[in-house]
Amino acid sequence: MLLEPDVENEVAYELCQLLGRAILPVDAAGDPGTAFFLAHPGGEFLLTADAVAGRARRLGLRPSVTEPAGVAGASVPLADLPARWVRDARLGVAVLPTGGLHTFAEGQGWRWRVQPVPASVAVGADDLDGFGAGPVTAIVLALGVDGDGGRPLEVAVERAVRDGDRLWITAALPAGYVGAPVFGVRPDAAGEIGLRCLGVVLPADGAGRGHPVATLDRVLTALPAA
Repeated sequence: MLLEPDVENEVAYELCQLLGRAILPVDAAGDPGTAFFLAHPGGEFLLTADAVAGRARRLGLRPSVTEPAGVAGASVPLADLPARWVRDARLGVAVLPTGGLHTFAEGQGWRWRVQPVPASVAVGADDLDGFGAGPVTAIVLALGVDGDGGRPLEVAVERAVRDGDRLWITAALPAGYVGAPVFGVRPDAAGEIGLRCLGVVLPADGAGRGHPVATLDRVLTALPAA
């Protein structure tokens, strides 16, 4: 569904309020990325792009995602976690069961305070078919990179199109956006707008077509045991 600009801005604002604490910055050698929490009936997971996970060294800790205030450090070294990314090169994504993240936090005297993306808003095959060839509004919730190397919360309102069985964001996204969740909307039977998480932003293809998206309907079928 292609939204009017004022509606796009409203949806983007609501996303920041509802799910701003779902995402984490990833310190990946040479090219930072974003990861996000997903709440699934089978457990809680952290998702990112496989390309980001392959270079990831640390997960950044934003003050808003930990409690009590001032106890957690600036980051979590991935080498200190008992679990490792489960990488799927075919889909282009990587998944980290979050049990080790919670255990790490408890050992350091703090707790996670996050807003996972619920699996109930994951895009389904029927939703994607309903989008047609596009374009549709695609809203990316990510942690960008500022001039001082900081990772501010950002929203990019772009367009997505279907190309065969692939979904693409038709723009080059800024640094830090790979691995981030991308959202769209789909009207229900009553005409009400419903939020959908379309999937995970993958690296640009290098041919000027933008960024492919690993759609969440496929990602959910490949989740490991939590």
